[in-house]
Amino acid sequence: MNPPRDRTTSRRALPLWASFGYAVRGIYAVAWSQRNFRIHVVAATLVCAVAWWLECSRLEWAILLITMGFVLVSEALNTAVETVVDLVSPEYHVLAARAKDVAAGAVLIAALTAVGVAVVILLPLMYERIQP
Repeated sequence: MNPPRDRTTSRRALPLWASFGYAVRGIYAVAWSQRNFRIHVVAATLVCAVAWWLECSRLEWAILLITMGFVLVSEALNTAVETVVDLVSPEYHVLAARAKDVAAGAVLIAALTAVGVAVVILLPLMYERIQP
């Protein structure tokens, strides 16, 4: 396997396809290395199934999709922060621990926000659907 090319010192811009390739590789890395990311993907899939069953409006879909994306992006950024912190501070340091805790807290905020959005949008629709 060839070592990765240094993308920061290249004199010319990367081809667009290469940029997408690096992004896909990053998504693959977080999906296969982070259990919580996979849990969020499963939760998002279930929300999509319920939203489809409840025949959500386009606006409701948009809100749900933005919220699910917010959670997945937060988890990916948390992974990036943890990776960089581990690289630059392999030994325990209080500031490294704080950075990791704050990044994890951001994911928790995003996930709780997503639960709130799902409750506000989906629960009333479920109530209407199951009323006799």
